[in-house]
Amino acid sequence: MTPAQLSEALRAALVHAVDDGTFALDPAAIPATVHLERPRQRDHGDWATNVAMQLAKKAGTNPRAFAEELARRLTQTEGIATVEVAGPGFLNIRLDAAAAGELARSVVEQGAEYGKNETLAGVSLNLEFVSANPTGPLHIGGVRWAAVGDSLARVLQASGAAVSREYYFNDHGAQIDRFSRSLLARALGQPAPEDGYGGNYISEIAEQVVADALAAGETDPRTLPFDEANEAFRARGVELMFAEIRKSLEDFGVEFDVYFHEDSLHKSGAVDRAVARLRELGHVFEADGAVWLRTTTFGDDRDRVIIRSNGEAAYIAGDIAYYLDKRERGFDRVVIMLGADHHGYIGRMMAICAAFGDTPGVNLEILIGQLVNLVKDGAPVRMSKRAGTVVTIDDLVDAVGVDAARYALARSSADSMIDLDLDLLSSAKNENPVFYVQYAHARTVNVGRNAAEAGVRREDGFDASLLDHESESVLLGRIAEFPRVIAQAAELREPHRVARYLEELAGSYHKWYDQRRVAPFGDEVVGDVHRTRLWLNDATRQVLANGLGLLGVSAPERM
Repeated sequence: MTPAQLSEALRAALVHAVDDGTFALDPAAIPATVHLERPRQRDHGDWATNVAMQLAKKAGTNPRAFAEELARRLTQTEGIATVEVAGPGFLNIRLDAAAAGELARSVVEQGAEYGKNETLAGVSLNLEFVSANPTGPLHIGGVRWAAVGDSLARVLQASGAAVSREYYFNDHGAQIDRFSRSLLARALGQPAPEDGYGGNYISEIAEQVVADALAAGETDPRTLPFDEANEAFRARGVELMFAEIRKSLEDFGVEFDVYFHEDSLHKSGAVDRAVARLRELGHVFEADGAVWLRTTTFGDDRDRVIIRSNGEAAYIAGDIAYYLDKRERGFDRVVIMLGADHHGYIGRMMAICAAFGDTPGVNLEILIGQLVNLVKDGAPVRMSKRAGTVVTIDDLVDAVGVDAARYALARSSADSMIDLDLDLLSSAKNENPVFYVQYAHARTVNVGRNAAEAGVRREDGFDASLLDHESESVLLGRIAEFPRVIAQAAELREPHRVARYLEELAGSYHKWYDQRRVAPFGDEVVGDVHRTRLWLNDATRQVLANGLGLLGVSAPERM
């Protein structure tokens, strides 16, 4: 019996009790899905629910009496061994071995679909993440969002949402101007501007801009008048830098559905249309020769200039137009992932959302990620040989590999600062979390190979009642939690819950492996007990593979 089946059995018992007049409860009050959770203490049963405490008052009775009646009805359900009422009205449910063991077969048969749910079915969601300016290689903060954002997209899709991954390509504004002037200065053998960019990559790109122009038979951009030279280095330099960022992300397993150019908002008139829309809604006013958005109406700490007195659009004007553009493209929800230095950005963006008549926190969500510190040989890693001032995505991948980097960055809550020990992440020992989980998967594959050599085949038999050992009950319970973990990770926007779950699953599997054999030992004859254990082994393998896939991490067959 799967958790979904048990939840349905609980709901059916509630419906019958209402229909026959036992519970004076409005049928609409019965939840579509009765929530279940694993008891902290194993001797309390397989599953627990507080549904009696939630509904008793509405039914005009006390929770314990409600729970006792529900328990009486549930014990008549096939596959449920016992139902006990605890405390003020908790129900502790224990399945019989056969009902619990059936989950192993169900998981294997569902394969890659196991764990997916429909909690976000019908939701169209735009997820914007990374969006680093194309002025240098992707640094470690952006790498964290690459790992977390892509994992979150996978988790949301596994929960039924239609997700579009989007990268906001900033090719407009002062930072791009500083980047182009830095390239030109380096090409001319001059020091970088005081507010410019350094690092060896500036020299590499500047040299490439010159080489590309000469190879195409064009004028050497270094000999052009300043404005023309600056534009040549800007256009080609941004193109080269972004191509490098995109290649690094693709090598990291992250691809976007949309690369949106900020410059297009200004060239297409989207900014003007957005300002006009807000003016129609009565939220725009003029003062001191500038155009303002009255964001204080919606909780911002001050009103914001959107068109400066010189007629130029302020940076926030692009944000306004971009949010409206996403909503007009049909997205119900807009989720933006930003770095720790953007915390002050939340208030104004939520005000923009509300100004358009949307609901902050629903139509617009902003996730803030904290810093990442790298440690090697017990000391902080502070800079890249190539980028000079930051550690880049390529530095991290070179040090530990894609799998370890993605897993390590995705396994902690994004709103907490993390320290990554490069020595640990490149090691093959259980203290390394990605190794621990991947090794569990490789072990399940090896068990399957050994079983096949011994003549153990799943298709020859399955008797769920034989999965009656404590370690099997624990492992089955852990497997059963997977769909709930995915749904919760999607709802809370916390893909790290999947990683932590996988570590717990791996631990339960390793303990089971130490206590139960799949292949016959000595003079044992292959029987249903071996075949049934193979089903459980393969179910674990499937869940480990599915979970690692949600994190964009490989599930190796050998370690």
